[in-house]
Amino acid sequence: MTAVISGEADIGFMGAEATIYTYNEGATDYVVNFAQLTQRAGNFLVAREPVEDFSWDMLIGKNILGGRKGGMPEMVFEYILKKNNIDPFNDLFIDQSIDFGSTAAAFSGGQGDFTVEFEPSATALELEGDGYVVASLGVESGYVPYTSYSAKQSYIEENPEVIQKFTNALQKGIEYTQNHTPEEIAKIIQPQFKETEIDTLTKIVTRYYEQDTWKDNLIFEEDSLTLLQDILDEAGELTKRAPYKDLVATEFAEKAYQ
Repeated sequence: MTAVISGEADIGFMGAEATIYTYNEGATDYVVNFAQLTQRAGNFLVAREPVEDFSWDMLIGKNILGGRKGGMPEMVFEYILKKNNIDPFNDLFIDQSIDFGSTAAAFSGGQGDFTVEFEPSATALELEGDGYVVASLGVESGYVPYTSYSAKQSYIEENPEVIQKFTNALQKGIEYTQNHTPEEIAKIIQPQFKETEIDTLTKIVTRYYEQDTWKDNLIFEEDSLTLLQDILDEAGELTKRAPYKDLVATEFAEKAYQ
């Protein structure tokens, strides 16, 4: 977001909550979301032992390795807990002292009863026998606009052809993803994950594939923004609601999807 606002970058790829914050801070040339990529949170709840019939009340009284306060992974986790009538601050202990990239190692080292992990850490814990995925935060939270492409309002107005061509290219990528198997996708992306075995990569892609992580189009729906702001509101991070008509432009994604 800093790069987009400063002009260092023309287009940003981030969580849409950043565009809400900057809009509410009074930015005149605010940042607009024009293409939504993922519609599920990508993290998972990992337990120390396999759990056949997991229920969220199993977390009551437990120590959970969570994310930083105000970050989307943590806010989504807290939203799910509240949805299941669990108080995130009194019914369990969420350890927010560990750096985001170090929670899996801390869990392997014996800290916490559960941990919230993204891939490839969730699968790595399973392969090492140190943890077992018991729930998907993406499935439990619903269709959240977790990541999207955005640009300053002025850049979009001055460069509509660039935004349209960029969105067209993204749509081609989405269609490829929808029309190919996890095995095929894993082979395509393996050069970007050289340290990960192809079987592991396939397992990770399959997990995201089966929970409908990627949209089949890039249109950022109003219901999605409403849910996102509900989550921010529940976490106490929202000063006021930002209007959908200002924060989202759908015409480029609609044209790319035709």
